Amino acid sequence: MIASARQQWLANPRRDLLAGTVVALALIPEAIAFSIIAGVDPAVGLYASFIIAVTISFVGGRPAMISAATGAMALLMVTLVRDHGLEYLFAASLLTGVFQIAVGLLRLGRYIKFVSRSVMTGFVNSLAILIFLAQMPELIGANWQTFALVVAALVIIYGLPRFTKAVPSPLVAIVLLSGFVIWSGLDVRTVGDMGQMPSTLPMFHIPAVPLTWETLLIIAPISATLAFVGLLESLLTANLIDDITDTPSDKDRETRGQGIANIAASLFGGMAGCAMIGQSIINVTSGARGRLSTLWAGLFLLFLMLVLQEWVAQIPMAALVAVMIMVSVGTFDWGSVMKLRSTPIQSSIVMIATTVTVVATHDLSKGVVLGVILSAIFFMRKVGKTVAVEEIPTHEHGVLRYRVTGQLFFASADVFAAAFEHHGHPKRVEIDMTGAHLWDLTGVAAVDKVVFRYRRQGAEVAVVGMNETGQSLIDRVGKHDKDHLPVGAMH
Repeated sequence: MIASARQQWLANPRRDLLAGTVVALALIPEAIAFSIIAGVDPAVGLYASFIIAVTISFVGGRPAMISAATGAMALLMVTLVRDHGLEYLFAASLLTGVFQIAVGLLRLGRYIKFVSRSVMTGFVNSLAILIFLAQMPELIGANWQTFALVVAALVIIYGLPRFTKAVPSPLVAIVLLSGFVIWSGLDVRTVGDMGQMPSTLPMFHIPAVPLTWETLLIIAPISATLAFVGLLESLLTANLIDDITDTPSDKDRETRGQGIANIAASLFGGMAGCAMIGQSIINVTSGARGRLSTLWAGLFLLFLMLVLQEWVAQIPMAALVAVMIMVSVGTFDWGSVMKLRSTPIQSSIVMIATTVTVVATHDLSKGVVLGVILSAIFFMRKVGKTVAVEEIPTHEHGVLRYRVTGQLFFASADVFAAAFEHHGHPKRVEIDMTGAHLWDLTGVAAVDKVVFRYRRQGAEVAVVGMNETGQSLIDRVGKHDKDHLPVGAMH
């Protein structure tokens, strides 16, 4: 059951506040980096991260999940910003939110359950790899001091929990390394080198674009893609956090919440965002379980930007790189690799294909859609073989009896039709469907095909034992039961 409002907000405020603090520190360089990817000022990503995190803490369906500006969304904005400018990005972000609210009102978020475990594993592994690869620009060509700081941070992150878990070890690593770098004056890259942070509160701003069909045609395709990718990443991340915390979430509420948050971001100078798997993992592994962690992450991010930006600018990137490496290692499902030999080959193919596609294209949607399609194909092949037609021995001359069991639909229709013996000239054929289930029009057409073949040979054909659902389909679209020759139907 979904926890009460009090449990969602105040079950463990100390852990939520500490975890949210770590998340806020990790959000700053990522929000700046994603703004640069999208081709906009760092303020756009930072404002978006603050507004989305605060909004989603109230309206989202997954407590302790972090939503903000993300790389997956930023990549989709590049062309729009380049060709039409920042105001069109705000308008597209607003329309993205409208699309997502519509999906939520239609209650489509629950259908994320049809994404198979193999696709989920591929999604998680690919994002773990991408998180790790995203740290490489900070390490390639860096001086030895940077590598030393990363190693020191990792020692703190993994070593401190052996002695105490009172304070999240990533937060301790960031504070200690920042203090050391400020004290020693080491020449290493810092958050301040990523870009200038804003110094004012975000202001309400309606996108300044012409309200014309031409504008809609420009932004609608981008908005639809942003809405799809954003919801896909958010709902898959929600599933992952559900598993880690062993608590449920409301997928339809999360879908609507993402839309509301994106509309709010677009009206206060931000770009559309979605759930962040890296920061969400940091949050829950630091002990967060409630909405307070998400709210505090957004509020503390604003405090860092406006009040402590001089100090934040001196945080070494090496400390944040170490935190993200921890996230990458913790996110990757190592068991999925160790069990490749014992896992069914189809599941392994789906998992590997999803992972490779996402990593190769840096596009979450392409990998997940491919994984879902492959899962569906393998499932249909498997289910398509579950229909069985057995000839029942009879001593009556000229009478053939068949017993059908399994699922009859488009994937199994050919197997069903081929299983009947059409040679000879029987006087009567009885097809018992008691153990079968008829699902679709292709299944009805397969029954018609078999019946008409026997009738062309002069046989009387009776289809019996059809259940209520199957008989309803036959009554509506079947042809053999509307012929002048008799067809039986028992329920």
